[in-house]
Amino acid sequence: MSEPIPSVASLQLEPGTLWEQVKQRTIAALAGGALQPIATDYVVIEERGIAFIVRIMANLVRKEITQQQRQAVAKTGKPINPFLPYDPNLFVTDLTATHLCLLNKFNVVDHHILIVTRAFEEQTCWLNWQDFLALWLCLREMAGLGFYNGGAVAGASQPHKHLQLIPLTNDEIPMMPAIATAQFQDGIGRVPTFPFVHGLARLDLDPAIAPEQAATSLLAAYETLLKSVGLHPGKLEPGAQQTGAYNLLVTREWMLLVPRSQESYETIAINALGFVGAFLVKTKEQLERLKQLGIFPVLQQVGIPCSVDRETLLQSLPQS
Repeated sequence: MSEPIPSVASLQLEPGTLWEQVKQRTIAALAGGALQPIATDYVVIEERGIAFIVRIMANLVRKEITQQQRQAVAKTGKPINPFLPYDPNLFVTDLTATHLCLLNKFNVVDHHILIVTRAFEEQTCWLNWQDFLALWLCLREMAGLGFYNGGAVAGASQPHKHLQLIPLTNDEIPMMPAIATAQFQDGIGRVPTFPFVHGLARLDLDPAIAPEQAATSLLAAYETLLKSVGLHPGKLEPGAQQTGAYNLLVTREWMLLVPRSQESYETIAINALGFVGAFLVKTKEQLERLKQLGIFPVLQQVGIPCSVDRETLLQSLPQS
């Protein structure tokens, strides 16, 4: 396991304050126009005993860069990084010496936050102890679902490393009935109905646990899951590039890791939330196509079929 970096002095979030800061910043950012929620309708699709939630964008809203950003790109030839510098109107709080918390500008779910590195790190670098420390500082105060899109193939829209968190409880996660059926061997869980390669770990982290201890436990689970799905055989080197794209989902009770083979299937884009049963489509035509294809078959297509062996998996996975 990678050695943690001592950081007791680096903790900057005052315990018990995050949720109130998120709510107050949301009110101010909505009033000032910095926060631009994506309006959606939604339907529930039943498949294999799971009630999947599929949201449909209203009025063909898109998460697109602004005209000003386009002009900047044309002038500099470089992509815009919205996190460096970040919009101060979306700033929630400092977390640690290495991470801060922002509101997600184009949120679909209320109080969706981003956990962002202060200095630029690539979204295709392995997660590290500091990432998990920052994630836990948020997760212990906002009971919810943390997630990470490891590269563009996994649904990441920005190259600057950032984790995400939405206040979604286990009871509100569509895939929980399936996850609850996981069968464990040597500490690694497999869900019988999942037709794609994945690994599941039990966490059961108490909010009262020391943040440094929680970060160490999360990193250990992450490294174990990476090894279990064939993505990485051993210790993660600081700053090293991932060997394949993947999605990571984390609650206080469990961690799920899913390797990815492609970002979308038949124009239906999938990010980490798809693997817990939440989808976003752009049009009603995409919704109908998703129904025709079947949700589990789509997840299998963007993941890795369970029949693929680990060696083949490692050789074939895209990194970004």
